[in-house]
Parts: sequence; C-alpha cells; structure tokens
Amino acid sequence: MTALRLGTRRSALATTQSSWVADRLRALGHEVELVEITTEGDRDRTTPLAQLGGTGVFVSALREALADGRVDLAVHSLKDLPTAPDPRVDVAAVPVREDVRDALVARDGLTLGELPAGATVGTGSPRRRAQLEALGLGLVLTDLRGNVDTRLRAVHEGRLDAVVLAAAGLRRLGRADEVTELLDPLQVLPAPGQGALAVEVRRDDDATRAAVAPLEDADARACVTAERTLLAELEAGCSAPVGALAEVVEGVDGPELSLRAVVAAPDGSHDLRRSLTGDPAEAADLGRRTARLLLEDGAADLMPTSTDRSVTERAQ
Repeated sequence: MTALRLGTRRSALATTQSSWVADRLRALGHEVELVEITTEGDRDRTTPLAQLGGTGVFVSALREALADGRVDLAVHSLKDLPTAPDPRVDVAAVPVREDVRDALVARDGLTLGELPAGATVGTGSPRRRAQLEALGLGLVLTDLRGNVDTRLRAVHEGRLDAVVLAAAGLRRLGRADEVTELLDPLQVLPAPGQGALAVEVRRDDDATRAAVAPLEDADARACVTAERTLLAELEAGCSAPVGALAEVVEGVDGPELSLRAVVAAPDGSHDLRRSLTGDPAEAADLGRRTARLLLEDGAADLMPTSTDRSVTERAQ
C-alpha cells in the first residue's frame, strides 16, 4: 500500500492538527506519512500578517507542494484559506469543528472584565482588536505574532497582561487549562472558519478524495460555507475587520442555519452586526444575503478612506 503524503507546516499546532487527520485516516486503513513544508509566514515571525498578505501566507507553500505532487493532501486551519478558489485544489473534507470561540489567557486568572484599565492585551488580529476596542474597557491592544508558545510566554513572563487566541488551537495542543475566559460570541464574534480544519487534495486526484471523504462533517461544511461566502462577498466592497459565526440550530420545521456577522471599524469606534437564518442546504446563499445586508446598511463606510484598502483583514 502506498502511503498518503500529508503536507503540514512544522509548527506544533499545525503538526498536531495534521496528526489528528492522519490518525483518523490510519483508523480507516490508510498508511499516512507527514511531510513538513515551510511557509513564508513561518519564516517571518515579526512582520504583521496583514502586511505579509494575510494568513494566506501560511497556505501558499502547502498548495504548491500539493499541486506539484510532492504531497497528496494538506491540512489547513480553515480560517487561513483565502476565499478566492485555487483551480488546482479542492477542499475535499471539512471534519467536525472544534470550539469556535476566542480565548483569553490573562495573568492571575483574570477575566476580560477584571483586567484593569490600561492592561496590555496582545493580538495579531485586526478583527479581535476592533471588537475588543468596541467593548470600551480601556485596554491597550498591542500587535503580537508568533506561535502559541511564544504568545503565552509573553503573559507568563509578565511582558503582557493577557493575550487572545483561538480556543480551538489551545484545546488541540492540550493547553485549554491555561484559558482564563472563553469570550462569548455575543461580545467577540470569531473569524470565518475559526475552529475548523480544511483537508485539501489535488482536483484531479480522485483516489485521495475518496480516502478523505469519510472525514467530512455536513454541519461543519454548511457553517463554514456560509461564513466564508459572507467574507468573500464583503471583500469585494469592504476591507474592515469581519467576524462571523454560523450554527445549525433546530427550527420550527427542522434544522436551520443561523448566521451572525459583524463588520467593525478598525479602531472599534463603530460596528455593524446583522443576522439571518436559512436552509443548511443553501449555506452559500445565506452568506451572500447577509453580506449584502451589511453592505446595504453601510459596512463599507466603517473603513477610513485613509487606510490602505488593498490589504484585506485576514489576520484572524
């Protein structure tokens, strides 16, 4: 049996996520070997992600390795994927989703509301920064790059009072016990696709597509489709920070897809929140309708004209 070559970044989180997928493929009877790929985002740990081109910098090298046949499949944090399709590859599976929320890790076990005015909070995400600023807590938000260990160390060594990270990554790394508060999406909506994984294969590789198909979770696919369609629709007319969360809920006539979204001014001075529900089978349509509602209600006006609109918010 020929082993499936699974491309992964070499960070602890990426390797953990890829190993999770590999273990499930092995349980289905496949041999899997991990192949480490270094991306531009891994090589440059200091430049803000938005300046590097967004979190898509973590994806391109993996896609190149996939497209040229060095690997058979690649695993990404789905929120890192650019919304523009790559004609060479397909997301063949979206496995069951982890916790979608953002997580606070603060000194002395403090929650967000317990942090004093002037406390320094690290985040590399314009989306998180804007929504935290909008809460009006008097926090000092500072840019922060690096892997999970680097970010947490900034708190443990006293250089920052707190950091905000994706809860999913901390859970996957077995570090959920360091979380001092899981942020309610009513306050801070997550990034589109947060907590989900994407398993990509070459578009013409039917054998690998069939191998990963059992990993697909229909609810996770519907939710991320709605969120990412909304993001793609907004990117055409608004480059302000975007948060979105879709959930499959029980409606009067059966399962419904509920989508909540926020577009915020980068400084948190204003935000616009809207929500709609629809059929899970029409997730993309729900995303488009919600994005158009936001644009009709003035979402594009939340980005100052002096800001470089060529850089789309992607540092989630």
